[in-house]
Amino acid sequence: MPMPPRLRLALIAPLAALTVSACGINSIPTAEEGAKARWADVQNEYQRRADLVPNLVATVQGYAQQEKSVLTAVTEARARATAITVSPDQLDDPAKLRQLNQAQGELSQALGRLLAVTENYPDLKSNANFLALQSQLEGTENRIAIARRDYNQAVQTYNTRIRTFPDAIGAKIFYGAKPMATFEATTPNAEKAPTVQF
Repeated sequence: MPMPPRLRLALIAPLAALTVSACGINSIPTAEEGAKARWADVQNEYQRRADLVPNLVATVQGYAQQEKSVLTAVTEARARATAITVSPDQLDDPAKLRQLNQAQGELSQALGRLLAVTENYPDLKSNANFLALQSQLEGTENRIAIARRDYNQAVQTYNTRIRTFPDAIGAKIFYGAKPMATFEATTPNAEKAPTVQF
């Protein structure tokens, strides 16, 4: 005896719903939005640092008039770093992320030189404003590192989801999903610990 059409539809509908739900219909956008949110955290920490730099430069300028070249380098590095932006839609472009990471690295190096200048100015090192700004910058650098790590973890989750079965089916068919790029070290041989000599 043939199966009635209503009974056949009642059996097929749950199977179809299960198949579609297993294809990443909800999990792909959730993972993508999670990675974009972590990217916003990275951008927020970069903005925090960019906002602190003018205050640090102004504080040091009052004490270190003859170190204008270092101060100029910090100001220029900040300008370059804030001029490069990466929107969430560009997170699948590794070249754009490298460009941003390089500009942010140059700013970090310039800030390092600026902090080294303070070794020559004992009055500056004891200035409460400078100490507070230095502490804020150190905290910001730590926050940037954590935000980058969290972003890389979110990207790993997203990239794994769009490449593994069954979510890969939905990722390709419904979203045309592409892997997102992660942050990479910009310093050559960054995996090796630096040597410290006194």
